[in-house]
Amino acid sequence: MSTNLLSETLSRYENELLIDWLRLQKESLGSGHERISESNLRTQSHDFLDALREALKAGGTVDVSKPEWARMRDLLGELSRQRALQGFSSGDTALFVFSLKEALFSRLQQEYGSSPENLVRLIWQSTEVLDKLGLYTTEVFLKSREEVISRQQQEMLEVSTPVVELWTGILALPLIGTLDSNRTQIVMQNLLEAVVAKGADLAIIDITGVPTVDTLVAQHLLKTVAAARLMGADCIISGIRPQIAQTIIHLGVDLGDVLTKATLADALKLALKRKNLAIGKA
Repeated sequence: MSTNLLSETLSRYENELLIDWLRLQKESLGSGHERISESNLRTQSHDFLDALREALKAGGTVDVSKPEWARMRDLLGELSRQRALQGFSSGDTALFVFSLKEALFSRLQQEYGSSPENLVRLIWQSTEVLDKLGLYTTEVFLKSREEVISRQQQEMLEVSTPVVELWTGILALPLIGTLDSNRTQIVMQNLLEAVVAKGADLAIIDITGVPTVDTLVAQHLLKTVAAARLMGADCIISGIRPQIAQTIIHLGVDLGDVLTKATLADALKLALKRKNLAIGKA
């Protein structure tokens, strides 16, 4: 079914469509339209109409997966990523496309009201292509949102595992929250990089902020200690509370020859002693 007639209608009423569509978008977004500038919204809307007209004219098809729709897919992909970063919902983003229906149908009624056959055909084509583009926009938005969330989680993990130099050659790695496999990799990487960068030979891993220690967490700790030793740094685990000590014994976890202390202060005293240093009153 040829789409040339629809393309011609878009070209003939472009300015009127743009004005009506911008108004409908603002109404559908409500106060949310303040998160995007007037000029940016106008540019996006103008580019969308232009890409839509070109695709309909070039391919004569509403199959948006075809090569002639590549520009439109790129445009909606970038728009969806921007809207995800700006805090819009997937519904708000899809409305960018769906809100064009009312403005377009009004123009089609005005132009082809006296020709029911053409009117029905054009409304069907418009509905089909805008629905497909709206669904595509939603898919890209959700994927972009997942990427943003994944990146934020990664950044939070990195920030939540800082390595602090307590003294020359002595590092501290305070852990807060659950220690899973993904976080263990980040802990290891941060600790080993700090060992090399600071030339440290002692590291205190403080688990005071770790709520529970099970077999898996204990294994992660042992892996971290073993990795540090391969780099020439010995480890002391501090923050061993009575409940954690009982759990470790109950689980039958063998910490081997790993040094443990109840508090970070006790671990620091031990570390200083091993380096023949001491802290005294001034």
